[in-house]
Amino acid sequence: MYYLKVGAENLMSSKGLHVVPNKGKWSVRSAGASRTSGTYDTQKEAETAARERAKIGGTELYVHGRDGRIRERSSFGKDPISSKG
Repeated sequence: MYYLKVGAENLMSSKGLHVVPNKGKWSVRSAGASRTSGTYDTQKEAETAARERAKIGGTELYVHGRDGRIRERSSFGKDPISSKG
């Protein structure tokens, strides 16, 4: 049996902002970007900064755990118009 080690960057969704572990700290990274937009000492600090940016940009926010897997997702985009029916 073969095992493939997958890093956080490979688990990212194709759009939105991601809070990811980065060398003992936490970074905010736009999906598909090779560079981070900010690095923080705690996950909470990174999540607060990313949440603010996601609200302004009307995009998705993905918070990853220490293992790199997505543990929380929030959407700040516009909700579709609901129809009666």
